[in-house]
Amino acid sequence: MTEIIITEKLLYEYSEYLTAGERASATVERYLRAVRQFAAYLSGAAANRESAAAWRDRLLETGCAPSGVNVSVAAVNAFFAMLGAQERIKPLRIQRRLFRPAKRELTRGEYERLVDAARLRGRERLALLLETMCATGIRVSEVRYITAEAVAAGRAEISLKGKIRTILIPGRLRRKLLKWARAQKIASGELFVTRTGRSLSRAQIWAEMKNLCSHAGVDPDKVFPHNLRHLFARAFYRVSRDVSRLADVLGHSSIETTRIYLLTTSAEHERTLEKLGLVL
Repeated sequence: MTEIIITEKLLYEYSEYLTAGERASATVERYLRAVRQFAAYLSGAAANRESAAAWRDRLLETGCAPSGVNVSVAAVNAFFAMLGAQERIKPLRIQRRLFRPAKRELTRGEYERLVDAARLRGRERLALLLETMCATGIRVSEVRYITAEAVAAGRAEISLKGKIRTILIPGRLRRKLLKWARAQKIASGELFVTRTGRSLSRAQIWAEMKNLCSHAGVDPDKVFPHNLRHLFARAFYRVSRDVSRLADVLGHSSIETTRIYLLTTSAEHERTLEKLGLVL
């Protein structure tokens, strides 16, 4: 392939390319950050398959997690694809995980403490937001679809990445949201907005959740919006035992993605092994 010097102009074009491909805003930011890091590594040298492979190996040597390295690989490959290059660098081969580290898994008890802490501090909007994300399994980017109209209907139509799916709003949550809407005099449009009526940003939701941690006695490393979606997935599967149905509810194109959400902790895995009774 033709050797490329990464410039700000190319990075702008890359951003536009990713956005046109309907990548999530968080993905666009992450991919751009990765390619900027690649450019910094190159220090003005040309970008090609050999230099990209060397950078990939360097990331691993400096302690970057294999999954993080593969995200960076995907970012660079997408960058090369934008330029019309046929060459790609290979991602690291990672054995599928059997269980999730307990230090990263938000438990139901910890979730309940977060909601209680929000209410005790008079943060009803935040408490309802936590309950809404956890009880429906929506992404943080989908919060804007929880509108007065959706709550009245008991369901929200979510359009993301060219796909449309229907999210049902549980009755108990619906009643809470209707009461909130009346109290806030919200007759139409989004329910979770700022005082000036603007949508809550991903960063704002993240920050508000982190601020609860010390009051709820929950490790901040466990508290971020997507972990509520994981908690929903585990709870849903325990009741339904239907991974295909769960994939549809979550809006996943691949069941393999859904399976990642259902990883147990090592402690649960150990309990399962003990139940086998194969040690005489």
